[in-house]
Amino acid sequence: MEWNTETLQFLSQCFLHTLSPSPEPRRRAENSLSEAADRPNFGLAVLRLVAEPSVDDQIRQSAAVHFKNHLRTRWSPSSHTDSNIPTLTPIPDSEKQQIKILIVPLMLSSSPRIQSQLSEALAVIGKHDFPQSWPTLLPELVSNLRQASDYSSINGILGTANSIFKKFRFQYKTNDLLLDLKYCLDNFAAPLLEIFLKTAALIDSAAGSGGAAATLQPLFESQKLCCRIFYSLNFQELPEFFEDHMKEWMSEFRKYLTTSYPALEEGGEDGLTVVDELRAAVCENISLYMEKNEEEFQGYLNDFALAVWSLLGKVSASSSRDQLTITAIKFLTTVSTSVHHMLFAGEGVIPQICQSIVIPNVRLRDEDEELFEMNYVEFIRRDMEGSDIDTRRRIACELLKGIATNYKEQVTAVVSVQIQNLLASFAANPSANWKDKDCAIYLVVSLATKKAGGSSVSTDLVDVQSFFGSVIVPELQSQDVNGFPMLKAGALKFFTMFRNQISKPVAIALVPDVVRFLGSESNVVHSYAASCIEKLLLVKDDGGKARYTSLDINPFLLVLMTNLFNALKFPESEENSYIMKCIMRVLGVADISREIAGPCIAGLTSVLSEVCKNPKNPIFNHYLFESVAVLVRRACEHDSSLISAFEASLFPSLQMILANDVTEFFPYAFQLLAQLVELNRPPIPPSYMQIFELLLSPDSWKKTANVPALVRLLQAFLQKAPHELNREGRLSQVLGIFNRLVSSPSTDEQGFYVLNTVIENLGYDVIAPYMGHIWAALFTRLQNSRKVKFVKSLVIFMSLFLIKHGSTNLVDSMNAVQPNIFLAILEQFWIPNLKLITGAIELKLTSVASTKLICESPVMLDAAAVKHWGKMLDSIVTLLSRPEQDRVEEEPEVPEIGETVGYAATFVHLYNAGKKEEDPLKEIRDPKEYVVASLATLSARFPGRYPQIISENLDPANQAALLLLCSTYNRPIV
Repeated sequence: MEWNTETLQFLSQCFLHTLSPSPEPRRRAENSLSEAADRPNFGLAVLRLVAEPSVDDQIRQSAAVHFKNHLRTRWSPSSHTDSNIPTLTPIPDSEKQQIKILIVPLMLSSSPRIQSQLSEALAVIGKHDFPQSWPTLLPELVSNLRQASDYSSINGILGTANSIFKKFRFQYKTNDLLLDLKYCLDNFAAPLLEIFLKTAALIDSAAGSGGAAATLQPLFESQKLCCRIFYSLNFQELPEFFEDHMKEWMSEFRKYLTTSYPALEEGGEDGLTVVDELRAAVCENISLYMEKNEEEFQGYLNDFALAVWSLLGKVSASSSRDQLTITAIKFLTTVSTSVHHMLFAGEGVIPQICQSIVIPNVRLRDEDEELFEMNYVEFIRRDMEGSDIDTRRRIACELLKGIATNYKEQVTAVVSVQIQNLLASFAANPSANWKDKDCAIYLVVSLATKKAGGSSVSTDLVDVQSFFGSVIVPELQSQDVNGFPMLKAGALKFFTMFRNQISKPVAIALVPDVVRFLGSESNVVHSYAASCIEKLLLVKDDGGKARYTSLDINPFLLVLMTNLFNALKFPESEENSYIMKCIMRVLGVADISREIAGPCIAGLTSVLSEVCKNPKNPIFNHYLFESVAVLVRRACEHDSSLISAFEASLFPSLQMILANDVTEFFPYAFQLLAQLVELNRPPIPPSYMQIFELLLSPDSWKKTANVPALVRLLQAFLQKAPHELNREGRLSQVLGIFNRLVSSPSTDEQGFYVLNTVIENLGYDVIAPYMGHIWAALFTRLQNSRKVKFVKSLVIFMSLFLIKHGSTNLVDSMNAVQPNIFLAILEQFWIPNLKLITGAIELKLTSVASTKLICESPVMLDAAAVKHWGKMLDSIVTLLSRPEQDRVEEEPEVPEIGETVGYAATFVHLYNAGKKEEDPLKEIRDPKEYVVASLATLSARFPGRYPQIISENLDPANQAALLLLCSTYNRPIV
């Protein structure tokens, strides 16, 4: 793409239209840009447009964003294993060089918004090319940094350096990474200190002379960027330069924690934010030194601990100051668990920390109440699921836990007193002081310790039983499910967390109360009620036996299910995954009578028809389909006549998914259909045959994510309606599907599932005409790829074929494709890979089939095949006598990665619609006994022949193992 007036005009128009509110011109412009992106010098042309001062700012900014995204996808495009996803054309090297020459000066001369986009674009290039393929970048940045006088340019350079150095925080420590780090330190450590100290002097001068906020703000921004770069360059290990200059850095760091800057801090939200961001960055740096360079840092520790403590006493509860509060408390927490914990041992220190830092930060704030009411999903994510490590409440409790590692008794005593004081305050005036009770409950829950390897928790702060009885039970028994919802949520959370310690009679008596809270208007409260019931049903007593069974929940099952489905009608809870997970869990435990099954399937199909219109919550949808699957499975276990009622309810929804192309739900729909087919007794109802036709269409198999579920459904049809395959050429369609699947490494295993099901369920007279094509497909694939996974699947298939249709049909059908190919396959693939087979059913199948082959097949009993016979037996004995870890090496194959784009990229297995593994050799209980019995019978027909073959061909360890097996089962080989 040449840079001329036409190009400028074309690109300007395109970027202008991408900003259009109308979809049509926007789509046209995006398509034009997408086509142009394949042409050489497209990225360079867009960058030149960004540099063109005559073009409108909005267009240039849109072009800068596009340029950044273009580099992301084209600078070093990844190749896809899926042939359906095209690989993008990479930017040519000559164009890359031009872009590298232009981007730094352009970034430095741009307006702030364009500068930030170009800085990100530069970081994209840096990720791939810096420093090896872009050695001029760092010297260019340093040169500009030393020459720049205005802070918009300085901060642009520092922002870019910050982006390209971030890799030192996240990448694993290797020699290459350390070489890159050394290069960056050699070039940038000194200039960084220079600009940091220069800016510090300007801040001191401006602050001392009453400088305006506008003057100070870019200077503080600059120091914050210097601190972030400091963090990146020090992350891996303490560099010599920074150790030599630690005093300069630490003096300035301490100053920013102890000095106030009224011009900024009192001049509005923006000014306070920029000061707090710098202080938070300082706290992160001193925490890093505390964790990694404790010895070198210890001389500065006392001053910093006092500075941080003093700072925390002044920070308000405003949410805008959360980041500073959290990083400051994290620093104190790090100190508390280090060898310098003596700082906390002084008289009155722990009570003061509890009083001045912990309690104020654990108390509910207006922001917490607002989050509780306005965004319940985020509230629960933080409160219940433990993603709140970066909230004031949680980090304050982490500080207490940290101090308690060395001063457990003191912390327990102080916090116990605080809890009693808070509860006394609540008792004095419950409606006014309810937050004190919430604070007390939160402290007990957050400071509880989890027992290793389980869900059980314990606490020394209170006696759980008496605290539960006096503090929690009154909240649970409150008749007003909508009053003081945050307290109710706290009580339900406590019940859930300490569920293992609450005795069964006490818990069962309270479950009807928890069921009532499913009717609370608060999304958090009815979510916590659902979660509490769901988690109770998972409690196991010693020995792994479930504590709560169907007998415990049957008495209130109907009201429980009614309330759960009603809770899904509350605003914002229409797709509440906690409720749906609870429905799934209850249906998995309860006795499902016809009276329960009817309303449940009606409720679930109603929800399903709604979510089909716009699937947007994958977790909720997964539990929805699991709920349907578990309901169908459990109800039909009790009453198989329900199957037709389920079909009547589910078919419209499943047909809607298929007809409306709701691709996200295809894997689920196919698994449910497979479950329904398997539950039917032949003949299969005609309504299924339409789906069978859809299943045989090649289009259905194009999306990789659908394949496992389609295979499962196809297997169900082949097992339940094998006679249907003989009609209208359906068997050739099924084998066409097999051929397609087996030819790709990502689906070959699924291809074998189809083939094995055909072999298992159809007579040899039906499949014989097709065997030539089947073997040809398998041998072609074997020539192209000999991966262990494929060869193991082939050995299992040949074994199953032999068991079902005899060794003669196996040998003859293979040799019909190519004379004597059977022995070649046996020698190259079957014998060496037999020992790699895993899985009880597979091990039995392959060992029995291999034994039948050497004891019954004329080919193997022929004198010319003595060597093959001996080596096959050697493999059989290895398979049966050695533990799996001794005979199976880890496969050094790179796993096949399927497409992982978007919502429904991967197949999701439905646990409750799982396929039961069929054993094709149920009559044989012990494969070891079968092998020695068959060998003994064979050797009795030819006395003296086989001991010699065994001694010549079997490994000595295997000879001993075989001898031991023969004596164990008293079946000698003569």
